[in-house]
Amino acid sequence: MEPQARLLSAILFHKHRQVEVALNRSVLAWKEIERSRKRAPGISNSAETAHSHAVQVCEIVAVHKTKDDDQDSKETRKSQKKAKQHSQLYPHAFTVSYIRRTRQHQWRCGDVTFHSANQGLCEQWIHVINEQLSLLTNRPKSLLVYINPYGGKRRGRRIYEQKVAPLFRRACILADVIVTERANHARDHLKTEANLDKYDGVVCVGGDGMFSEILHGLVTRTQTDNRVDQNQPDAELVPCSLQIGIIPAGSTDCICFATVGTNDPVTSALHIIVGDSQPMDVCSVHHNDLFLRYSVSLLGYGFYGDILTDSERKRWLGPARYDLSGVKTFLSHNYYEGSISFLPAENNKGDPRDKLQCRSGCRICQPKPSSKDTQWEMSEEKEKSDKDGMGGWSVIRGKFIAINAASMSCACPRSPQGLSPSAHLADGTTDLILVRKCSRLNFLRHLLRHTNKEDQFDHSFVEVHRVRKFRFQPRQHELESLEDLSDSPKKTGFRPICSAQTTCNYSTSHSSWTSDGEILPHAAIQVSVHGQLIRLFARGIEEQQQCVLEDPCTLWALEQSTYQSVD
Repeated sequence: MEPQARLLSAILFHKHRQVEVALNRSVLAWKEIERSRKRAPGISNSAETAHSHAVQVCEIVAVHKTKDDDQDSKETRKSQKKAKQHSQLYPHAFTVSYIRRTRQHQWRCGDVTFHSANQGLCEQWIHVINEQLSLLTNRPKSLLVYINPYGGKRRGRRIYEQKVAPLFRRACILADVIVTERANHARDHLKTEANLDKYDGVVCVGGDGMFSEILHGLVTRTQTDNRVDQNQPDAELVPCSLQIGIIPAGSTDCICFATVGTNDPVTSALHIIVGDSQPMDVCSVHHNDLFLRYSVSLLGYGFYGDILTDSERKRWLGPARYDLSGVKTFLSHNYYEGSISFLPAENNKGDPRDKLQCRSGCRICQPKPSSKDTQWEMSEEKEKSDKDGMGGWSVIRGKFIAINAASMSCACPRSPQGLSPSAHLADGTTDLILVRKCSRLNFLRHLLRHTNKEDQFDHSFVEVHRVRKFRFQPRQHELESLEDLSDSPKKTGFRPICSAQTTCNYSTSHSSWTSDGEILPHAAIQVSVHGQLIRLFARGIEEQQQCVLEDPCTLWALEQSTYQSVD
């Protein structure tokens, strides 16, 4: 591929040293002139490359004229004197703010300042760079921001005001901020009141619960505007036009961790600023013809449902309630009988055990060339023909300690690999994990696999399937309400841990389904995956430190006649 033509090139000063600066449509690059010209003949250009720097234009946050107040105040007295002399010779400067990658997928906003004796030249650089940034139509200009002031450690407002708002202002993004006053405030506002035509995206400052509010409000608003009945399990949902941004500030930030790779507010803000876009699947959960909830991460029945149900009675303990309820649920060791039927994914969707993790630019998640291609039409026709019968569906009956459906890896700092390490964000499937009745010791072995890199599905009592839809029916008649569930007698006596499978505690009542941290009121459910229903301001987890797409050294090889140098 031929290198792009330069838009600008000049000899400027950076940190009191002469640098050669070049800009084309995709890359801004600069290198020190003195070092490159002192290179002896015959020596490779590795030294030159080491002192060359390049930034992708799409990762430039902003460019502005540098004021005297912007100069580094940490310089020593000697260097300050030198800087003063330098500023008298080259009084004009502009600063480029750009994304700088650090450790563990974290991003920071870096600055580079270039000086010149020519005011017009600086203004030209500012104008041309801003012109290139204006061509990036994916960048948001106006955002609707919801802040949960109560989530996590009640730091949401402070995190936004101190770490996020200054970056939005630097990038010239207008933000309307609403601090929520009650549960589901953001959801209800999005469903009925918000004028969404004014905005390019919606941002939530909080944890997974706050994200769920935004998700439900935005998806419901979209379906209402398009007259889609959400109570119909087979309804074709309309994708949301607005993107969602997540600024992590909660006690759990699983969704942010799985889509960015870190729970860092500054990193998330920078993903929003540059307009990154990551599609995401959404599961709709129904009981008969009644819509219950949307889910994007974990649907859990049995073990995880019991943990959440028990922890709700201990909210006064704060986050520690999850650990306490987890120990109690593990020792209770309940199992539940029922039947689960599922519609397997197509063969081209990979396998939950193929170790092919979802990363930025994932080929498994790439959209179809056309939503009406032949294979898709065939699968749709197959679903319709199978609706009354069970052809194409698989049915499994048994006794289960846990039934989980993971629409993403569900990775978090405690479980870096997640519940299903190879689950994908936007392939139109969910990974259905069935943990059959087993001993406490074996179940403990399974749980420990979540904290290491071993194959957590490599147990005889665990099976996993990649599916598009599934249904679950408990063995006995379903309880009418959560109150009945919590009041019903249930054996929870603790027994010694042993390896015999007969130590499981059979419960004649049902467990509860948990959907992204919320308890569902019914045990008999049906779930459908809606491919790429929403888009986040994210790009997926980057496999490694990304480099500039074009070698910066190729910019120097272009014609010298385009230079606009300063003597």
